[in-house]
Amino acid sequence: MKTTKLKIAAILLVIMAIGYSFTSLSKITIKGSDTMVILSQQWAEAYMKKHPETTIQVTGGGSGVGLAALINGSTDIANSSRPIKPSELEKIKAKYKKNAVEIPCAKDGLSVFLNKGNTVSELTIQQLGDIFSGKITNWKQVGGADAKIQLYGRESSSGTFEFFKEHVVKTDFSPTCQTLPGTAAIVNAVKKDKYSIGYGGAAYAEGVKDCKVKKDAKSKGYLPTAATIKNKTYPISRYLYMYLKSKPTGDTKAFIDWILGPEGQKMITTVGYFPVK
Repeated sequence: MKTTKLKIAAILLVIMAIGYSFTSLSKITIKGSDTMVILSQQWAEAYMKKHPETTIQVTGGGSGVGLAALINGSTDIANSSRPIKPSELEKIKAKYKKNAVEIPCAKDGLSVFLNKGNTVSELTIQQLGDIFSGKITNWKQVGGADAKIQLYGRESSSGTFEFFKEHVVKTDFSPTCQTLPGTAAIVNAVKKDKYSIGYGGAAYAEGVKDCKVKKDAKSKGYLPTAATIKNKTYPISRYLYMYLKSKPTGDTKAFIDWILGPEGQKMITTVGYFPVK
């Protein structure tokens, strides 16, 4: 009888311990910008090593997809490479009776990718807008070879698409622009196509060359570097954001504080982006 009681007590202790281990674990979900996926995954991995009680799940899909997930409650944090829209803010306030919180967590120079075999190496904002809107269709119109320009861009749910459209194209994209699901896919396409051009986050520019960008015909052309983005001489730069439904608390707050602290900000440069601090 005594042995049975001891066994029952031991089983109860095990159940309590298992229950405690489950309740002490926390999960943070992050969804959105494909530009930010690599950076967020590296943040998550580094943080989980130090805090094994916290699980952080990171997925992409595009800024619009992440913000939609934030609105419908299927993610804790939405990554976005564009500022949140007023209509999205209104939806969050209507559903949760709280104001969304915006956290700028990194800076990015939006690169224009060219094939290494292309003789063109710099373009003005106006020329880029005319190329991606379809007004300029041949490289000879901007000092290059007599060859048709092949356009590669992001899908409309992408924050990178929206930012580039608003700040560079300033009208509708050409219908000949081939949309691809992610900056890595654009870089891969430009790498294989001598007479193509694409755009995306600076961190992805491997195997292609960055185009120098000029504010206008009289200005000097600049590449996206830490220095040119910091001093704002590179014309196409932006913040990368994290959005939450309300002010972060608990483990989510601890994770965000770590991102904005020295360790998290230091990691940004290793990925190819630039710290906010």
